[in-house]
Amino acid sequence: MRIGVPKETADGERRVALVPEVVRKFSGGDGGLEVVVERGAGAGALIPDVQYEEAGARMGDDSAAPFEADVVVKVASPTPDEIGRLRSDGVLIGFLQPLTAGEAIRAIAQTGVTSFAMEAIPRISRAQSMDALSSQANIGGYRAALMGAQELGRFYPMLMTAAGTIRPATVLILGAGVAGLQAIATARRLGAVVQGFDVRAAVKEQVESLGASFLEFDLGGDLEGTGGYAKELTAEQQARQQELMAEAIGKVDVVITTAAVPGRRAPILVTEEAVKLMRPGSVIVDLAAESGGNCELSEPGQTVLRHDVKIVAPLNVPSTMAEHASQLYARNIQALLGLMIDDEGHLSLDFDDEVIAGACITRDGEIVHEAARAAAEAAATASS
Repeated sequence: MRIGVPKETADGERRVALVPEVVRKFSGGDGGLEVVVERGAGAGALIPDVQYEEAGARMGDDSAAPFEADVVVKVASPTPDEIGRLRSDGVLIGFLQPLTAGEAIRAIAQTGVTSFAMEAIPRISRAQSMDALSSQANIGGYRAALMGAQELGRFYPMLMTAAGTIRPATVLILGAGVAGLQAIATARRLGAVVQGFDVRAAVKEQVESLGASFLEFDLGGDLEGTGGYAKELTAEQQARQQELMAEAIGKVDVVITTAAVPGRRAPILVTEEAVKLMRPGSVIVDLAAESGGNCELSEPGQTVLRHDVKIVAPLNVPSTMAEHASQLYARNIQALLGLMIDDEGHLSLDFDDEVIAGACITRDGEIVHEAARAAAEAAATASS
């Protein structure tokens, strides 16, 4: 059986789906696995072709070679041209954006390929090693804290000098999921005074265990939804949250926002009025920019100055640490493939397994994931 690793072609995407460490584990066994890597696939992550060759991979000299494999593993969703190269009897694995890329999902289904979205893997204990959303969110949270420190123009830690004492910076993290908790931990290591906020009461203990204080608003009960995500707030709850949040935001130096609802526009947590209350020179790092942003004034992919506050809205943050992001993602892929490949090295998909069934998006020419099917139907209606 062959596993194909194409070079990523999406703008700004530097990650690669498999790294030599994982390739060696696949190609070094007795299961008859062969890994085909497109030349230059690891260049963005600073992994030269020779390392793949030493790990036992076969290097494909053209972009079509990996798509001839039984299983194609990618990071970003395939382009229309790449979709056209997929084998009807093959398997595709990657971040397929099943809830937002309806047209692409319909095109993938039409090829007949069996596809699996990494973001659709059930968030259960036995699937933690496959949870690519979490592995990449860790990187996003870490980088966001560094961006805040870099852009602030003030010290993060308290300094006691002969010229006097500099107070520590205050950092507020909105959203205490994986990215938020990593941002809290990193900002604390840099010496800032940190607060964390989340609508889910259950994360208070996690926030406080990292040395941050937990900012609490009464929005009407616990708002934890399914899969560990926060529920979407009602219009009244959002208005109340924004009102209370504006006051808290006006007291801090850096705000890092990480709140997202799968398949929906990111909730607005930082209004323009809240930005106006911040001290000149303060910073907002909006990690939710890819889904519209948590700040009302964010411009996805841009850094802007509004009301003397710098608003940073980066896209694809994990790709800025492509080497480690690729290592973690490749291990997620390895764990998932461990459920798909039998001891003889043959593809064996057990759709009675809740991980396999939950992550499957298309099969036998149909969109089998309910939420993805609804998104594709909505996209088709909108285009017509």
